[in-house]
Formats: sequence, structure tokens, C-alpha cells
Amino acid sequence: MSEAYLVNFTPQETRVALLYNGVVQELHIEREHARGFVGNIYLGKVVRVLPGMQSAFIDIGLERTAFLHVADIWVDRSAGEQQRPIERILTEGQSLIVQVLKDPIGTKGARLSTQLSIAGRLLVYLPQDKHIGISQRIESEAGREALRARLQGLLPGEEKGGFIVRTQAEQASDEELAADIAYLRKLWAEIQLQRTEGKPPALLYRDLNLAQRVLRDLVGSDTEQVIIDSRENFQKLSQFASDYMPRVAHLLEHYSGERPLFDLHGVEDEIQKALARRVDLKSGGYLIIDQTEALCTIDVNTGGFVGARTFDDTIFKTNLEAAQAIARQLRLRNLGGIILLDFIDMENEEHRLTVLAELTRALARDHTKVSVGGFTSLGLVEMTRKRTRESLAHVLCETCPTCGGRGEVKTGRTVAYEVMREVVREARQFNAREFRILAAPGVVDLFHDEEAQAIANLQDFIGKPISFHAETSYTQEQFDIVLL
Repeated sequence: MSEAYLVNFTPQETRVALLYNGVVQELHIEREHARGFVGNIYLGKVVRVLPGMQSAFIDIGLERTAFLHVADIWVDRSAGEQQRPIERILTEGQSLIVQVLKDPIGTKGARLSTQLSIAGRLLVYLPQDKHIGISQRIESEAGREALRARLQGLLPGEEKGGFIVRTQAEQASDEELAADIAYLRKLWAEIQLQRTEGKPPALLYRDLNLAQRVLRDLVGSDTEQVIIDSRENFQKLSQFASDYMPRVAHLLEHYSGERPLFDLHGVEDEIQKALARRVDLKSGGYLIIDQTEALCTIDVNTGGFVGARTFDDTIFKTNLEAAQAIARQLRLRNLGGIILLDFIDMENEEHRLTVLAELTRALARDHTKVSVGGFTSLGLVEMTRKRTRESLAHVLCETCPTCGGRGEVKTGRTVAYEVMREVVREARQFNAREFRILAAPGVVDLFHDEEAQAIANLQDFIGKPISFHAETSYTQEQFDIVLL
């Protein structure tokens, strides 16, 4: 299967699309202003030590000083070292290496730790702690011990640091593990070199940007191309790949065509489609995808598909096509958490099992951890997909100011009746000469046409004239009543 990554650079954002056989499967977007500080390593300077709070403020070069609590100061317990009061560990003006645990929020500065960790594709490097840990998601005890033994055998004899084996390493080869070890050790050597040459406050290491993370985490043996549309960034990524992951360096290509890279491969159109609620299937059926705070629901409908010989076959073929489309949409939109799939009801148990198997097969290509249950008593399929980042809609969109995120607004007639009730309330409280109603054009049109008799009756009831003014800037639910 042909797999390619397209990388589109602009000064404000980086976008990456994954294509399988020319069809967009995943989209990753990173905006420069939204890149946080978590994971960054700094050479900081102690500004103030607060014994009463057992904490210190550290200058790392950000707008506000960062916060370091005594509990986040690394202690070598393997050597019998005990936790000491912070005033016996730090002094004002002292320089030290720290890593950001939590981004600055509001008036609070970033939270720091002196226990450092650097993430790779398969491993997390702990330069201060000679310990090999295994991800808790790898549940087999025999598998955990085998991984620990394999990793121990790959470490150089002079290695003083430790590693945590990530879940992705469970199926990794020795060559892949060795490449990750070499990458992380080289990164740490560069951080140490910068520390000796730098003066606090100084940034020693910044977590990789999106394009670099794609090379580190996503590009694999099935990848045939990584196409980059910026010459400057192509050169930077080529240098990065040559230095840290030479196995992928030959896959990088620079695109210099006149037509935008994402337009050429239809990615821009796919982005627009991925923001829509409805997804049309080739057969004529369609999906309806709804995201809520608690979960995501996907409803399958036959639509105009009548191609099969029997109604059961029509349902079965629509559900099979929907299973493939659902797997793709979950990746494309990066939907996570609890997901409920409402396939069209199937009486045939064999059809149910086949659709479930097709869904599982289509989800097998997903880089994100997915768990699929069977059909419930109500005919729904329950599944979960790990949340690794915000969904595409949350990155690109914001809550609608008109409906407040409800997805619907009151009808013009509903608003018209609210206006009339409010006029009655105002008339009982104030002795105005005239009531002028400011409302959206559609609501005003109703008063002049279908509700004209109701307005005439209302004027007789309150004994005062009512006039109207259409405000084009008003949303359908907005209105004001002016007393003249």
C-alpha cells in the first residue's frame, strides 16, 4: 500500500496530511502561536527561595518567573539520598537545569521540575535515573521482562541514564530500539554541550515541531515519500533526518510546483468536507457525525441506495461501506473518547459479525489506540479512541456566536411570539407613547405579513401604537423594544 506524507509550511502554521493510495487519511495541524512550553528544557536562574511555601521562583526567560516546588526536585534515591528542605538545596542566583511540566496560565507562571525526561518514538530517556521501566499498557509480565532484557542488551556499557519503554515499542525490532537509543543519547549530549556554553536564562531544548514529530513518530516502513513544499524547511528537515534518523532521510522530497501542494492532492477539499456534519457514501448512503461534550455519535443511513437485490442486502452493503468510511473519518477528524456507532439494523447475525470485522480491519491502520466492543442489545457499536490531541473541528472552528453551539436557532415565529409577550409586560410597567420593535429582518417580515392581524389585536389590547425596524446586524433571536 502506497503511503505518503504531505507537509505544508506557512509562517503561521504547519499542516501535514497522510495519504494512503492517494486518499487523505489523517490531518495534523500545528499553529505557531499555540505551541506550548511543556517538555522544554531550560538553564534557569533562581530568583527567590520561599522556605514557607517550600518552593522557588526560577527565571527561564519567559514573561513571568516559573514555579518550582520541592516535591518536583529530583533526588537520587538509589544512592540513599533523602528529600531536604528547599532552602538547603537552592540559593538565590544559582543556575540549574529545569523542564516545564505545565504551561503558564493566566497570572501564574510555568510549573517546573528538575527531573528531566526526553521522549523518543519508542522510548523515554531519563538521563539522571539509571532505571528501565515498562509502560503499564504492556500487560503481559513475560513480555515486559523480555522487553527489559532486550533493551538492557542494547545499552552501551557507559550509559548512566535510564529508559521507559513506550507502548509502541512492544512490536519494535532491535534495530528500531537501537536507533531510538542513539537518537536520545545524541540529543542529551547536545543539551549538555549547550549547558556548558550558555548563560541563564537559556533554552536548551525545545520539544520537536510537528514536521519533526512526523519523521520521528509516524514515518515507517510503509512510507514511500515525505513531500515538503518549503525549500528552507526541506533543508532543515533533511539536516534533522541526517543527524538523528538517517533511515528516513532518503524519503524527503522538495515540491516546487506552481500549484499549492494541498490543492494538487485534493487535501483542501477534504478539510472542508471533514468539518461537515454529513458524509456522503459512494453508494448513495450517508453518515451523520455529531460531537458532544460526553461522546461522539455516528449514524448510518441508506439514503438513495437501492442497488442490492433485497432490502437486507442493501442494508448490509451500506453498513460495510460505512464501516470503512467511519474508520477513515475518525482519523481524519481526530475524534476521540467514547464513540457510539448506529449502523442500520441488521437481523442477520452473520451480517453483523462481518460488518464488525470490517470495522476492526479498517481501524487496524490507525496510529491511535482504539478499542471496539460488539453490538449492544440496542444494536449500537460501542468503541473508544484515545484522545491524543484536539479534534480537527476544535482546532479550526469556534462556537457559533448565533446559536451558542446548539446547532440550531429559534424559528422566526417563536421569536415573534416572544416579542409580543414582552410588549405586554412593558405596557403594564411603563406608560409609553409608542413601542418600537427592533428585530431581525425575517422576524419583522412576519409581523408585516402573517402576524399582521395579531399585531393589530395587540395594539388594540394595550391601546398604544407599535412600529417596527429591521436590523440587518441582528441574529434571528435578537430583538429590542424601545419605548418612545
